[in-house]
Amino acid sequence: MTIQKEEELAKLKKIGAIVALTIAEMQKKAEPGMTTLELDEIGAAILAREGARSAPRLVYDFPGATCISVNEEAAHGIPGARVLQAGDIVNVDVSAEKDGFFADAGRSFVLHPVEEKYEKLCVYTENALNQAIAASRAKKPFHVIGRAVERVAKEGGFRVIRNLGGHGVGRALHESPKFIPAYFEPSDRRRFWKGLVLTIEPFFSFHVDEVTEGDDGWTLKGPAGSRFAQYEHTIVITDKKPIILTSAPVLSS
Repeated sequence: MTIQKEEELAKLKKIGAIVALTIAEMQKKAEPGMTTLELDEIGAAILAREGARSAPRLVYDFPGATCISVNEEAAHGIPGARVLQAGDIVNVDVSAEKDGFFADAGRSFVLHPVEEKYEKLCVYTENALNQAIAASRAKKPFHVIGRAVERVAKEGGFRVIRNLGGHGVGRALHESPKFIPAYFEPSDRRRFWKGLVLTIEPFFSFHVDEVTEGDDGWTLKGPAGSRFAQYEHTIVITDKKPIILTSAPVLSS
């Protein structure tokens, strides 16, 4: 969507804050021995408490309130009986709706004890997101995102997943522009405009360039043994620094 009124921005900030809070609380409470369903129930309770609705359930009848992907799962993991293990890379992706407005965000983290190479994967992916956001301005081409992401990936020795990317959001969970690559595509001539609401979401791996759909019809994954990290924010394009609607809140320990 394109923001036309201050009231729209205010409502987007509200749902963005709820999404950010949900992710932060889920990360805080994730621990080895917990099932992904138990972690999802924590997220579902927060959304309900805040008067928001799970967007995957609302829009796609997804069998969970949030998407929780572990290790070889890159995205759209279904919460269930899988037990979290020490050292797992866990991705929590939360999208939600309130008062007719949607926000979408995600982050990856490693359960203790942390293996250094997995921590590095997460740190570089988050840095790629931050660099891509910083490069995004009204009138700039969409491909500044991919350029920034690929630069960070190259520095860290990682691969960018090419069949996953950002999208428009706001009045719907997925809207135009439908696909915003997180890899550099110089032929993409589209340009940002002021007020555009979108997500940026790079996915990094050690060796994988693309993911495939699992047997459950939802989970996007790589070969056995592969690992992924994803970071995502919903932002608003301006003439200067973008507005990040899903910034993580500061939580007490």
